[in-house]
Amino acid sequence: MGTYLVVSDMASRSTPGYFCPLTLQLIGPRSWTDVPAVLGYDPGDPYAVQISFGEVGTAADGNPAADGGIAWLLGRELLRSGLDRPSGEGDVRIWPAHSAADVLFLHLQAPSGEALFELSRGTVAAFLRHTDAMVPPGDEGALLGLDDELAALLSNGGADPGR
Repeated sequence: MGTYLVVSDMASRSTPGYFCPLTLQLIGPRSWTDVPAVLGYDPGDPYAVQISFGEVGTAADGNPAADGGIAWLLGRELLRSGLDRPSGEGDVRIWPAHSAADVLFLHLQAPSGEALFELSRGTVAAFLRHTDAMVPPGDEGALLGLDDELAALLSNGGADPGR
C-alpha cells in the first residue's frame, strides 16, 4: 500500500494535496469484504478529508483516484479525535477498537443505508501527519483568510445582506 504526495504551487491551486490509497473491510453479518478507497486532502479545503470508495486508479492529473465510486467528506478533526476515542454523531462516527491497537471502525449512515468499516489506525494516523505538515492544526482559518473576512463584516466593510 503506497502513498502519494503531490506538490504544487499553492498560488496556482493546481490540485495540491495528499492522497493515500487504502483498503477498508466492510463488516457484514456473515463476512467481511475488502473495499478499495482513497483518502484525499486538499489544503484549499483545509478542514475536510475526502474518502472515495471504488477501484483505485489514476486520475487525469496523475493523482490516485477511486473510479466510479462514492465519496464522503469527513472533518479532519473528526478523524484525528477518532484515533483515540469514539467521535462523531449522526452520519459519520469513528472509534478505535478496544482489542486491537491498529484498528479503527468507521460507521457511515445515509438515507439509503449504513455501513460499518474496519481500517488501519496506523494508516489514518500517517495520513493525518502528512496533512498536518501541509496545514498545521489550528492554521486552517488563516489559510482561508477567515479572520480578515470576519473583521471586514464586523467593521461594516462587508456586504449588508438586509439591503
